[in-house]
Amino acid sequence: MALFHDNADVSVRPAIPGDEVAATAAQLRSWRSGLGSIVPDLMDRIDAQAMTAQWAAAITAPPTAGHRVLVALAGARIVGLAAVVPAPDGVEISALEVDPDHRRGGHGSRLLAACVDLGRQAGAEHVYAWALDGDEARAKFLGSAGLGRDGSARTLATGETPEQSIVELRWFAEI
Repeated sequence: MALFHDNADVSVRPAIPGDEVAATAAQLRSWRSGLGSIVPDLMDRIDAQAMTAQWAAAITAPPTAGHRVLVALAGARIVGLAAVVPAPDGVEISALEVDPDHRRGGHGSRLLAACVDLGRQAGAEHVYAWALDGDEARAKFLGSAGLGRDGSARTLATGETPEQSIVELRWFAEI
């Protein structure tokens, strides 16, 4: 008798041209699920077509060899994505999102591990990630993966007034 496991066909791979539509959909679903209550006005102003075009460019014409986009798969379906960019003494994870219908299946951990592997291959000493202030789920995930806050923060303008800004907190780990 053969046994079948629902999560037997899960993986992470480099993104390829054509992945941008599914990657954008996974990211938007993740943002709406996790951040919609924190920054609801921002969610209403996202241009999905522009976002898809940005992912297409990141996949097909990255600015350097150190810029990489990865996708998480459940079977053949893209259920998450991550993006890695070079940092002065390491790599920064500029995106790491998993579709809410596929969370708690190890996709986020596999994406994070793949980002760390890319950093190690590039000779990086640290991995960095940013989490929106108030995003307790992401903070819990990063902490459980061994990252810790380093005290850095940045404010990102999301509109025309200072009230339309968000604060992100930086997390890091030695690799």
